[in-house]
Amino acid sequence: MGESLFLCIMSQWSLVMTTLNLTIGWLAILAGLLSGATIGLFFFKDEWLGGYSSWRRRMIRLAHISMVGTGLLNIAYALSVPALSFKSPTPIAGMLFIAGAIAMPTVCLLSAWRIAWRHLFAIPVLCLVIATTDVVLKGLFP
Repeated sequence: MGESLFLCIMSQWSLVMTTLNLTIGWLAILAGLLSGATIGLFFFKDEWLGGYSSWRRRMIRLAHISMVGTGLLNIAYALSVPALSFKSPTPIAGMLFIAGAIAMPTVCLLSAWRIAWRHLFAIPVLCLVIATTDVVLKGLFP
């Protein structure tokens, strides 16, 4: 009885998590495309944000593409859970993929504003690496 209740709760949690990852994933991609379109309005200006190779401009470009990339990671996770028939759901991975999708562009934009924020890049990187490792270990090699 207790074990079946636990499995039922974990199954529902997994469904909620994957739905949330799909939603966050698509929203992150949309934000990345819209921010890319916005910064694209100024790309022709050679000295915009200090020039093409300036720290500010690179960080803003990285923020825009990280939104698309982390959005795709969230979608890949959400689609992988049912496709790979995980023996045990991986809610930790789901939460960390969401945290990475929020933290990565945030740290990029904060770093564009003040270079000292660059020291926080370990946070989104660790979130995404731990989440991916969790999926590989629990999903691909259970």
